[in-house]
Amino acid sequence: MDRFPFRGAVHRVRTRWRSSLYLRVVATTLALSMLVVVVLGQILIGRITSGLLDAKQRASLVEAQAGLNQAQALITASGEDNSEKNQSLVQQIAVELARGGQGTPRLYDVLLLSSSASLLQRGSSTVTEASVPPELRDAVQSEGVLASTFTEIVYSDGRTPVPGFAVGAPLSVPGLGTAELYYLFPLTQEQQTLDLVRRTLLFAGLVLVVLLGWISWFVTRQVVDPVRYAASIAEEFSAGRLSERMKVKGEDDLARLARSFNDMAASLEIKIGQLEDLSRVQRRFVSDVSHELRTPLTTVRMAADVLHESRDEFDPATARSAELLQTQLDRFEALLADLLEISRFDAGAAMLDSAPGDLRDAVTSVVEALSPLAERSHTEIRVHVSPEPATAEYDPRRVDRILRNLLANAIEHGEGHPIDISVASSTEAVAIVVRDHGTGLRPGESSLVFNRFWRADPSRVRSIGGTGLGLPIALEDARLHSGWLQAWGAPGDGASFRLTLPRFGGVEITDSPLPLEPVDAKKGRRMPLSVGAGVSSQGRGQDSLDA
Repeated sequence: MDRFPFRGAVHRVRTRWRSSLYLRVVATTLALSMLVVVVLGQILIGRITSGLLDAKQRASLVEAQAGLNQAQALITASGEDNSEKNQSLVQQIAVELARGGQGTPRLYDVLLLSSSASLLQRGSSTVTEASVPPELRDAVQSEGVLASTFTEIVYSDGRTPVPGFAVGAPLSVPGLGTAELYYLFPLTQEQQTLDLVRRTLLFAGLVLVVLLGWISWFVTRQVVDPVRYAASIAEEFSAGRLSERMKVKGEDDLARLARSFNDMAASLEIKIGQLEDLSRVQRRFVSDVSHELRTPLTTVRMAADVLHESRDEFDPATARSAELLQTQLDRFEALLADLLEISRFDAGAAMLDSAPGDLRDAVTSVVEALSPLAERSHTEIRVHVSPEPATAEYDPRRVDRILRNLLANAIEHGEGHPIDISVASSTEAVAIVVRDHGTGLRPGESSLVFNRFWRADPSRVRSIGGTGLGLPIALEDARLHSGWLQAWGAPGDGASFRLTLPRFGGVEITDSPLPLEPVDAKKGRRMPLSVGAGVSSQGRGQDSLDA
């Protein structure tokens, strides 16, 4: 069971995000729009809240100051010095002030408090003493001035407490001392106003985000659709349908792009047609010349064989000429054979004759066949194979030709240093690496070695007569097997060629069992020089793969 059930969905979303310009533009627009709406909404809510509270605070202070002045004036005007009468008067004043706050909803409540036992705590019958914060009472009692603060109004009839604004001031009562008169203004209306504003801003923000998303989609579609259409036409063009063209509408930048694209496509169609015609002519010429030369070459070969067999009867100069004639005819025949093979690849007529086999046997056969050449060059060939069978479905003739080309090139450019051949296999592929320790390749030459008739150093004297088509043919043979043929080299550190073939026909390979860059090259050291001839086998153990 998958431990991460959302991994597939996340991968699909990421793939869609990378491949869709629509999605990126619209999603980015929506995200930025939401961010702007949230920031502006917070700023507007803050400003509106501050304005409402400031207005409420100013109005509350004015109302409370007027009520306090009225109460103090009534107490002073009574002129009573009787504590009981003053106590009754103060309570009556508090009730009268509380009546002024009646309304729907109620405007304010009045609460009369005192720390003196001679004064009863009276006021609006629906609010409790808990509505007045202790810090506000301390300020009124200690400083004796008008003070205010935000609070929570608690009702005695069980209603839900509401936020409010409390204003308090001392009230001097002859014969009884100082009382505390508090006005409690509920902020219910302001809260309702803020809730309405929030809902309005939320709705307007959502509508704005949706509109901006639709606008971004509409604008992006006007730009992206022609680009997508151009991309589809380019894909058709690259697939070989050279007559495809874009539709031109209007006179804007996209129309100019379409016209430029069509002009480019028409020019490319002409050039590609010319190149294809030239390529067909060249292939036909190579094929015809190769076939036509075979008949006279056969006649010349017969005459050369007669001369070569009778060379002992000639004088030294004539005998040497007969030997040179035989050698050059061999090279000429090899060149013709390579040209015919190249023409088959170019015409798509090359076919595989695959059969199951062990590539270790193919390596052994090629090494034995080229042992005399290695002996003449004083080159030691060291074979490293894994103990597991390196079986695969391959064409023995073509794989033998690939290995012969690789090993012959390694002997030619190895300068007498040992040559290491490694064979390994995995569940999906089999690999063979031919490594020499000779002149190596300069940067960029690892891809040029597979070009036809390319030579790393044209001035270098070759000891083996090559046609310059060996590696290109080997590359085509590898591709015919759905395999790889890759090269690596460094100046003074030799070269390495890796052939990777799928174990089963038609299977695409994704990795090779052997590294292309040799381990000793990564470590910056050279393999020790071993002068000798012949073939040495280092066994079929796994350790031998480290070479």
